[in-house]
Amino acid sequence: MNNSGDRSKIIDRRKFLSLGSSLAASGAMLATLNAAALGQTQELLPSVEGMAATGEPIPIGGGVPLTGWAAADGIEFKRALEMACDEINALGGILGRPLAPVFEDTKEQGADNIIPAMQRLIDRHGVHAIINGYNTGAVTQEYDTIADAGIIYIHHNTDIVHHDTVGKNPDRYYGIFMGDPAEYWYGEGLLAFLNGLVDKKEWEKPNNKIAIVTGSQNYSMVIANAIKDNAAKYGWDISLFETVVVPISEWGPTLAKLRADPPAVIAVTHWVPQDLAQFMLQFAPNPINSLVYMQYGPSLAAFREIGKDSTNGVLYSTVIAALQDEIGQAFIKRYKDRFGADSSPLVGAQVYDSCQYYAVAAALAGGTGGPGDEAQNRKISERLRRLIYRGVMGTTHFFYPEQAAIPYPDATNDPSLGMPHQYLQIQDFTKDPAMIAPPPYETAKFVLPPWWKA
Repeated sequence: MNNSGDRSKIIDRRKFLSLGSSLAASGAMLATLNAAALGQTQELLPSVEGMAATGEPIPIGGGVPLTGWAAADGIEFKRALEMACDEINALGGILGRPLAPVFEDTKEQGADNIIPAMQRLIDRHGVHAIINGYNTGAVTQEYDTIADAGIIYIHHNTDIVHHDTVGKNPDRYYGIFMGDPAEYWYGEGLLAFLNGLVDKKEWEKPNNKIAIVTGSQNYSMVIANAIKDNAAKYGWDISLFETVVVPISEWGPTLAKLRADPPAVIAVTHWVPQDLAQFMLQFAPNPINSLVYMQYGPSLAAFREIGKDSTNGVLYSTVIAALQDEIGQAFIKRYKDRFGADSSPLVGAQVYDSCQYYAVAAALAGGTGGPGDEAQNRKISERLRRLIYRGVMGTTHFFYPEQAAIPYPDATNDPSLGMPHQYLQIQDFTKDPAMIAPPPYETAKFVLPPWWKA
């Protein structure tokens, strides 16, 4: 599939709606009831003694960046997998067998680091599943290593290439799932969100211009191109399409172009928090009447810590974050109680949820399967395909045959069938960002940024 993200090639809506309607017959609806039993709302439940798993341990792998530029996120991936395994084990594990997490470092990522790490998890540790956050640069090249071993692999690479790879050969890649929606959906989703602000009279746009600033990585370019390709359909004009070399700390030339022709919206699809904080520090002294939207990076504490009050008013979106509801807040509290106030449960949430629903699917399938046990892992895969799981990030339900999470409201209007594409705004940099969309998950209203001149 090309990076323009032709929506008709990504999804046949009737397929996943008809698949969802068959869940009652399959029995996978039990998974939604088991969510609380696996720890999401454990503060609301009485403690149960004598349930801890005591059988033979099941090795569960994490190929995560414990060193290198993404180590801060990799540490949270590791923490989240350990926490999920501990909670599952306390309530009996998978059919009485405890989960034993093991890790290999994917370092600076890329295929030359990711593939050997996956191979070590399989050969050295004999893992029954690999559950990761993101690893960039391999562009699905590690899939063949997983497929040859015949185990389950759940990742959060947010990559439209996953759709093409798995969708074209679902039998070969039956055990590979992307636990979040592809980056493509961020692009068109932003346009719909902005029009929603106008329709609700929460914002009066000064013009129809959107300026797009992107890094050169595939992730950022896919989102930028999705905005550009769909802008006219939503009534927007592209006033600037700027590709910057990243990492970047000097934003002067880009800001000069933006100030010369102020757009209603500046959409920065580069995602590294340190770089984005520098953009805001250089924007704030001489701002223009533009909303500033940024991709993912503002969800990381480093963005606010570096940018401080210059970040107030920034909009961003993500599908990888605990919701600000009872389930999400209970998870955040447990996570910070365990790992400290400076830990990042919003980053860990993806791995935590995926481990939980893997355990549900494996239990429903009658147990896990190690390398070479294709028959058992195909049973687990079938359970995962039919799963509707309500976790700390909302609902996980997969496209078929692509085996990637379905986004709400971008691909389904039913919040019970899709992972919420969350829009948040930093309204006070000393506090957690405010979730302003989509309904019914929002907990705050959009406010005009402090630099906006009426």
